Amino acid sequence: MPTIADFKKIQEEWKEHCRQIQNLTDTTSLQRENATQREQRIKRLQSNYNDFCEYYFPHFLTLRDKVTGESIRTIHNAPFHNEAARLVKRTPNLKAVFKWPRGHAKSTHFDIFIPLWLMLQPKRLINFMVIVGKSEDSADRLLGDIQAELQYNKRIIDDFGKQMSIGDWTEGEFTTKDGVFFLACGRGQSPRGLRKREARPDYIVIDDLDDDELCRNPRRVRELTDWVKEALFGALDVGRGRFIMVGNLISKTSVLANICNTKGVHVSTVYAVDNQGNPTWQEKWNKEEASDYAAFVGYRAWNKEMMHNPITEGTVFRQEWIKYAKRPPWNHFSEFVLYIDPSWKSKKTSDTKAAKLWAKHGTNLWNLRAFVRKASLAELVRWCYDIYEWSLHIGIAIRFAMEASFMQDIMLDEFTTEGNIRGYQLPITGDTRKKPDKFQRIEAISPLWERGFVFYDQEQKDDNDMQAGIEQLLAFEKGMVGNDDAPDADEGAIYILQKNTRQQIYQPRLGKRPTSKNQW
Repeated sequence: MPTIADFKKIQEEWKEHCRQIQNLTDTTSLQRENATQREQRIKRLQSNYNDFCEYYFPHFLTLRDKVTGESIRTIHNAPFHNEAARLVKRTPNLKAVFKWPRGHAKSTHFDIFIPLWLMLQPKRLINFMVIVGKSEDSADRLLGDIQAELQYNKRIIDDFGKQMSIGDWTEGEFTTKDGVFFLACGRGQSPRGLRKREARPDYIVIDDLDDDELCRNPRRVRELTDWVKEALFGALDVGRGRFIMVGNLISKTSVLANICNTKGVHVSTVYAVDNQGNPTWQEKWNKEEASDYAAFVGYRAWNKEMMHNPITEGTVFRQEWIKYAKRPPWNHFSEFVLYIDPSWKSKKTSDTKAAKLWAKHGTNLWNLRAFVRKASLAELVRWCYDIYEWSLHIGIAIRFAMEASFMQDIMLDEFTTEGNIRGYQLPITGDTRKKPDKFQRIEAISPLWERGFVFYDQEQKDDNDMQAGIEQLLAFEKGMVGNDDAPDADEGAIYILQKNTRQQIYQPRLGKRPTSKNQW
């Protein structure tokens, strides 16, 4: 529960937010209009969601300098924002989940922009809105955002008149002068019988209901799912109204996942980037910014928060099994293998390419170098040639290997082209074994990590490719939809390093026990 000091701080922040709304929605600088022009403009804004947002909410859609407060640029709605608003408007009885990434304005649109757009139509489309948050306090704060717009947004007041009538968001409810009722509700609270006189809710929005703690408890997830479907949905008038859930898929065991899998629910899924790494919301950020963000937060966090691909660490491999150590001298290793997984075939969710350099030192296995990134085949090939030349310089012999199915003309052409430039061809052998199921193969080598036979060169601890490979390894699980090219390359290299050990080539023999005079 928030303390009194916390509550006062929240109130002061809200008051400052209201002052900014007043200042940034001031109409004195706008073009003067006569009555006809004003009427035409309002009519256009009522029919065009994108223009409605840009006119009435410049304080949300303007990127400002954090120091000076000056405008840097306008952030326009993405096509998926406008499409969602049109769907909500034209579907009076809607059951929908909008599964969008973090930072993609879910709350802004569904808690503020869209309900106000519906409310300010020529024929009002919303009469009773309920906002549901993780807790009553969080729901109250969400409610405060829409109250601030109704009470202090000068552009709305100038066009539609004073909106506020009675109530206080800190108490969890308020009513506009035209009788539109707004109510906040925390998850798990009893909403049965919610009504304002004879009216029942006709717009319920459930905002980021899941959290990590909840999702770790399947029983609580089931109980909360039942609450959403029974008590909360039951607050509508026999299902009439707009019933909306927004969030990102942080766990496959979550309320959002359960509602998405419910028959009759429309699901809008937006990923942060497409298969080429281009942002879906190009109006907000560019490809380089998205790439930098992904690199900073790491593979699992990026997939969980931005790509709806929650991955549980430790399903097969665990963080505590990752051991860095000082590398032995190069001439102390008995064998080196660089296994290449070019992954050139188009995949829906993955186009990572991987090449892992492994070596054997006694009974231990060392991961010494890594290439794990979204890159062109030509870039991977150049890296492999560079590793070969580096190996000659330090005096080691590396065996280069690749799954035989990849060694086709299109693949060999890339290596041949680079080889022609450098004056020699890279000696690559094909892994021709009939491979078992990928999950079984990679899971089968996990005891090597668990028993402490695998080490990573500590000089490579801060290398981005090495870190990306470890992230993929820790994220590996059965049925995963993320990248698994690095663990696949690990398995390929380890298979080659291990296959000539006495343990694996030993064949039982019948006959006398061997003696010093009769050895096998």
